Amino acid sequence: MKKTVRTAAFKRRMRAIAWLMAGAIGLAPTAQACTGITLTAASGDVVRARTMEFNVNLKSSIIMIPRAQARTGTTPDGKPGIRWKAKYASVGTSPMGLPFIVDGLNEKGLSVGLFYFDQSARFQPYTPADAPRTLASWELGSYILDRFATVDEVRQGLDDVIVAPATFDQFDIVLPLHFVVTDTSGQTIVIEYVDEKLNIHENNIGVITNNPPFDWHMTNLQNYVNLDLQNAPAKHLGRVEIKGLGQGTGLLGMPGDFTSPSRFVRATIFAHGVIQSPDADHAIFQAFHILNNFDIPKGVAREGHADAHGNVNADYTQWTSANDLSARRFYFRTYEDSTVRVVDLTKQDLDAGRILSWPMDRRNPVMELGSL
Repeated sequence: MKKTVRTAAFKRRMRAIAWLMAGAIGLAPTAQACTGITLTAASGDVVRARTMEFNVNLKSSIIMIPRAQARTGTTPDGKPGIRWKAKYASVGTSPMGLPFIVDGLNEKGLSVGLFYFDQSARFQPYTPADAPRTLASWELGSYILDRFATVDEVRQGLDDVIVAPATFDQFDIVLPLHFVVTDTSGQTIVIEYVDEKLNIHENNIGVITNNPPFDWHMTNLQNYVNLDLQNAPAKHLGRVEIKGLGQGTGLLGMPGDFTSPSRFVRATIFAHGVIQSPDADHAIFQAFHILNNFDIPKGVAREGHADAHGNVNADYTQWTSANDLSARRFYFRTYEDSTVRVVDLTKQDLDAGRILSWPMDRRNPVMELGSL
């Protein structure tokens, strides 16, 4: 038995090393700079959008998961986990050829995003008897899209599953994640597993980043009540009038760095400060404009110094996406190509019988939209 365990662990390490060598030799996987927002147009249409930052190339694809796709969850001890079939078709992004969505929406307009949560995520306890109810963190997003139509259904259904500390073979770690879920009504929740317990937070602000937990970020907003979208009025010091220098003086002191707390504050101000879009098409346009402010060029947000081979451990924005929940459309652009492209879920064969895939790094006329 011990030999088998050592062999399985060795294979996981070899797969992890092979993946890292393909992307950036010797770099530990990090993704600590993703930013998500939600916009509601005057028409009532809801758009959820986000950036994806990572320090090694995820080789992401767009996938469409059809109805009736058979699934089996992953457990910490290798036993087959929960088994299910997709009730609803879905579309979104998938890294490394995995058959699971990390950001996307289903045919009912329910949308899910997975975000890194490495300092806080502690998943639920697991025993072998729990295997029929168990899945891994990276599978939960697709489980939600496959089975549920609304946030209320998600809230009720999460009690039926255990999200256990299963090892993600590609990185040989328990993948630390938390989740944002939004439906066509605009209702949004954040799902977090902290101290081995499930926490579901109402997300009325529509913003998500990374660490610390969501309720901490909401408390932290109270430190910025002095910020204002209006320019600050001139001040008089005795007989001297002091005027602000140019536009934006009401936002002096807004944090501009790439840390998670700062991005949460900035994203909240931008998402709620923009003039409301009239409809979903304009909200998509607006979302990409907002997320331009969170783009991270390669090398400007580093962890440590370059290694002996000159490799730099630095997150960068690999892609940015936006979900139109009413039209069931998934929009995206990549680091290498800023053209916004789209997959319209309503135009796919939702009973295709197999997962359809389009590499994000190549142009494809099936999903070509052109510039917004």
